Amino acid sequence: MRLQSIIQNIREKNSFLCVGLDSDLDRLPISFNKDLNGIVDFNKAIIDATADYCVAYKINTAFYERYGSKGWKALEKTRKLLPKTHFLIADAKRGDIGNTASQYAEAFFNHLNFDAVTVAPYMGRDSIDPFLSYKGKWAIVLGITSNPGSADFQKVPTVDGLKVYEKVMEKAVLWGSADQMMFVCGATQSEELSRARAIAPQHFFLVPGIGHQGGSLKEVGERCLNDNVGVLVNSSRGIIFASSGRDFQEAAAKKAADLSNQMAAYL
Repeated sequence: MRLQSIIQNIREKNSFLCVGLDSDLDRLPISFNKDLNGIVDFNKAIIDATADYCVAYKINTAFYERYGSKGWKALEKTRKLLPKTHFLIADAKRGDIGNTASQYAEAFFNHLNFDAVTVAPYMGRDSIDPFLSYKGKWAIVLGITSNPGSADFQKVPTVDGLKVYEKVMEKAVLWGSADQMMFVCGATQSEELSRARAIAPQHFFLVPGIGHQGGSLKEVGERCLNDNVGVLVNSSRGIIFASSGRDFQEAAAKKAADLSNQMAAYL
């Protein structure tokens, strides 16, 4: 998907919401079988409930890969359910040397036809370049992540006073333009978001951490939005598991609608 299509979808829907399909078998509502077919059926119900309120979907591949080949099949089935009008992200966090990275890119871009893949940049440029060679596809590079352990390495100061994540982002913006690369910037890192935006003023940010992780949509809106919106805010558990009862679909729709309405105020 092209950059202008993403921006247009956001403007038309007045929403920059991304729904994460972290579909945990152990948390499926009571009306679903506790098997991989149940996950696919649950995903379809969530997609039907939320498609009008979001512009993107993100599938965390770990929730499918854990089941081996059958899980991969459930991932493929879910991918086919996703609407072509939305920006589709494989949250796979791949990061390996070039010849291996090229195989990952082939799998997610050509075989599964996702628009984007999350990638770890710590092996350097040759681990990212293969994802940037596909026309109309995106590499979403880990910048400053939302987990507590991000402080272990990402926030370590370097000799010139910048933190490691800042050095990584400074380098990465030289590898990929704003129409082929995004950055993951966690909503829980509110004090870092403005610094990240200063480094990459035109690139889109994929922002997890709203909801269960405690991130603030207000701070994201104030610190991350740019002239082209520049933000996709992801919510996973807060939407898809808004209810564990038979009203799960209505609850997911309501949560997505509420977040979308809050986002409209910033647009």
